[in-house]
Amino acid sequence: MAVLSKIRERSLFLIIIIALALFSFVLSGLFDGNLFNKIPSEIGEVNGEPISREDFSQQIEFFRSTSNGRASNSQNINNAWDNLVREKVYETQLKKSGVVVGERDIWDALVNQIKTQGSPQFLNEAGLFDEEKLKEYIATIQENSSEDAQGKAAWLNWLNYEKRLKNNIEQTTYNSLIRAGLNSTLAEGESNYYFQNTNVDLQYVYVPFSTISDSLVTITDDEIKSYVKKHSKDYTVEESRDIQYVVFDIKPSLDDEVEIKNELDLIINDRDEFSNAAKTTIKIIGFKNSQNMIEFYSENGSDTPFDSGFYTKNSFPKGAIATDTLFNADINEVFGPFKENGFYKLSKITEVKQLPDSVKASHILIPFLGTASSDPSVDQSEEDAKKVADSILSVIKADKSKFSEIAIELSSDKVSGAKGGDLDWFTYNRMIPEFRDYVFENKVNDIDIIKSQFGFHIIRIDGQKNIQKNIQVAIFSRKIEASEKTENALFEKAETFSSDLSSGKDITELSKENNLAVKNATLEIFDDNISQLGSQRQIVRWVFEDNAEINDIKRFDTDKGYAVVLLSKKNKAGLSIKGKNVRSIILKQKKAAFIKERSTGETLEEIAGQNNTTVNSSLAISYSSPVFAGQGRLTDIAGVVTYIDEDSLTKNIVGKNGVAFANISKKYLPTELDNYNSNKKSIQRELQGRNFQIFEAIKDNSEIIDHRAMFY
Repeated sequence: MAVLSKIRERSLFLIIIIALALFSFVLSGLFDGNLFNKIPSEIGEVNGEPISREDFSQQIEFFRSTSNGRASNSQNINNAWDNLVREKVYETQLKKSGVVVGERDIWDALVNQIKTQGSPQFLNEAGLFDEEKLKEYIATIQENSSEDAQGKAAWLNWLNYEKRLKNNIEQTTYNSLIRAGLNSTLAEGESNYYFQNTNVDLQYVYVPFSTISDSLVTITDDEIKSYVKKHSKDYTVEESRDIQYVVFDIKPSLDDEVEIKNELDLIINDRDEFSNAAKTTIKIIGFKNSQNMIEFYSENGSDTPFDSGFYTKNSFPKGAIATDTLFNADINEVFGPFKENGFYKLSKITEVKQLPDSVKASHILIPFLGTASSDPSVDQSEEDAKKVADSILSVIKADKSKFSEIAIELSSDKVSGAKGGDLDWFTYNRMIPEFRDYVFENKVNDIDIIKSQFGFHIIRIDGQKNIQKNIQVAIFSRKIEASEKTENALFEKAETFSSDLSSGKDITELSKENNLAVKNATLEIFDDNISQLGSQRQIVRWVFEDNAEINDIKRFDTDKGYAVVLLSKKNKAGLSIKGKNVRSIILKQKKAAFIKERSTGETLEEIAGQNNTTVNSSLAISYSSPVFAGQGRLTDIAGVVTYIDEDSLTKNIVGKNGVAFANISKKYLPTELDNYNSNKKSIQRELQGRNFQIFEAIKDNSEIIDHRAMFY
């Protein structure tokens, strides 16, 4: 009470202190730019149009829900960004074009969707599509959006569906406008026809670049810089960071394996244990004598579930226990512990049955509300569906000939229903367990009802083949994993390594001392995956922080253990030839110039002598058939020689991999056509089919500002 009393006495003083602290925080934010300027209010901009954080979050949530966990968080973020950028880019272009997609356009597209027109819930009594039913459906979703999370998610999905529909209309409209301007002329059609079909007989000399020694060509750094500057678009790189890192993977030790094996040894037989709850010693049933395997697996922590299926000798999975040994064993005879595929296992036969290897059956399926794959029109309760199934069973037992007729009329399985319920022959593992167990464990001509995730099945067993011995095997498993002791030891090792690096030791030398490998990686700001580490957005964010400095070191937790990371270099955005073939390009250019300079002869024979090669001949060379005798396919050279006049020497035809010199002895022009419209249309179709290039072109000419890295 004395403390509270003193606080009350000094309350005004405390308020002043807190106010001063807050004021100093605000001032520091103003001076270093962190408070108002550091974090932008929007995720980004496209041509001045903002992408709000709310819109971006909704898009991420949409992609997360539609991927069903198959996509990583970074993939969802990137998909959301790409989608919104595409949307904004097209919006800008449509505004410039004066094209507006209105609510009526969206509604018409929605109504005309095939899945909308064909959905039973939107059909009237006459079986025709009814717009009013669609409006009622949308109104119901909106009304339910405030009831619970599921209703809110359903409404959000619908809004996203409408938005995607609008975006598709906008993009299709704009692309159509562009394609309308991508036309071809009859003259272009004619030119293309002659280009594709003209062929020539020729003599030629071909000098590959590979015949010129690299030592004859000198390339300077200034020449490389000049080339890169001239082709800057091809060599512009984003800001990046180089890192070196060492991986510490958590792996089970030999002691861990022995401990897991000993644990399984302990639970094989019955044992006495003291119970604190009962205050006495109680008997614990072991694996060998346990009759309720599902309960045993749960109580003793198996890492794989109990498989209640039955197997023949041929169908039993191959494993550490030989199939012959297992099938000759007695019930409850235990094998193990044995090691298999990263687990220690115990196994025993729990039951033996004589079962067919295949069954022929028919069924009538009666679904109820909420069953898997049921039609949206299904609204009967489980209780009502059971009454229907019982009624059908009574009718069929009274007159078995009615089975096919009822299946055709009432079964919701339309595929088998159309065949009178016939499912044909199937093997043991083809059907869901409830269905499988009934048809394999009962007799031919038996009829009964079973319930599954799909509803109630009225089943008739029509045939069984090859009845033989089947066994049910309990395989209790423990995954071989590192113990807490092993994990702690690895953590200490990683921490010590990080500490030694921070004290100034060289990462390469230190890694050698510890028998570890140093990995290298170059990261860009939106990267997610790092080789061997997988998804590691946390590392990427760290190296791009404003206060991150070269030689900074940090330990990170990974899915498999730890990684110690060193920031080794900061690379600015700009021009770079790293990983590019600039030297190779310039080398070819210089070799082409070298060949041209020394090839001064006035005949092919003279030029061949100057290049220490021979004159070759080829017949019927065309762009479509560019195979040169002795050289193979030279498509780039063939595209030129078909335009050369007869009996004239053409020099210095520079191709991708060499220089050619040619003399056309005979030129064969294709038959002249009355009309080149088909060739014109072919060119036009090719131009108009480049939808992706349309988007990439307008995106390249858009101003895009991306702030994602500050938030994710």
